[in-house]
Amino acid sequence: MLLGIDHLVIAVHSPEAAAELLERDLGLAVTGGGRHEAMGTYNRLAFLGDTYIELIGVFDAGLVRSSRVFAVGNASLAHLEGHGEGLATYALATDDVAGDVARLRAAGSPIAEPVAGQRVRPDGEAVRWVTAFPALGPERAPFLIEHELAGAEWGPEARAARDGYRHPGGGRVRLATLEVPVADAAVAGREYGTVLGIAFSEGWRVAIGAQQVVLREGVGTPVVDLRGEPGTEPLELERFGVRWRRIPATGDRPA
Repeated sequence: MLLGIDHLVIAVHSPEAAAELLERDLGLAVTGGGRHEAMGTYNRLAFLGDTYIELIGVFDAGLVRSSRVFAVGNASLAHLEGHGEGLATYALATDDVAGDVARLRAAGSPIAEPVAGQRVRPDGEAVRWVTAFPALGPERAPFLIEHELAGAEWGPEARAARDGYRHPGGGRVRLATLEVPVADAAVAGREYGTVLGIAFSEGWRVAIGAQQVVLREGVGTPVVDLRGEPGTEPLELERFGVRWRRIPATGDRPA
C-alpha cells in the first residue's frame, strides 16, 4: 500500500554545500547521509518525520554510468549534466513493494521488479531498502521504496525521535505538497495511472497518504510546501532548482 511521499531526490553538485544552505536559509537540520560506494554517489538527508529530502551528488560519474540498476544515480547524473541542480525524481513509500509491483505488473505497468539496495553511514552501519523503478525523470512517475525498519535510521527508536524532532526554522516540519511542472498534464497523468495506478482529480491533484502531488502544466521549477508548527515564520525562496515554501500549520502540529 502506498503510504505517502518517501523522499525527494535533489541532484546537487556538492551535498555538503547544499546541506549548509538548506540549514542556513530554510532552517532544516541535515542529520543523515552516506555513500553508495559501488555506485558513485553520496548524499545528505534532512528528515521531516519519515519523509526526507535527499541531497545527492556524484563522486564518480563512471561508476554511476556502469551501475545501470541504480536508476536514481543515473537520473541524478543526467539532471546535473543536462539541467544543473534540481529535482531529479522522487519516491513513494510502500509497506509492501513486492505485492504492489506484482499487482501493478499484472495490470500492465512497465515498472521493473523490486531490487535491494543499501548505503553505508559514516558510523559504518548499513542502511537497507528495496526499490522498484519505472523510467525516471523530473516529469515522470516516481519510484517505489520500502525501507528495512531497523537500525539507527529506520528502527523504532529512530522513527520515534524523528516524529518529535524540532528543526531550527519550523519545529516539527512536514512535507505537505509537491508541485511538479510538466509539459502536458494529461500525458503525465496518464503515465502515473499506467505505471502506479494513481488517478488525479480535477486540477491534476492527488492525495497520497497525508500529502499532495500536483501536476502543474507549463515551464517552471518544482515547488515544495513545508508545514511548520503554528507561529512558524513564512518563507519562500529558491535553492537547487526548487522553490521552497515554508508555511505555518494550524492546530498544534504540522499538517
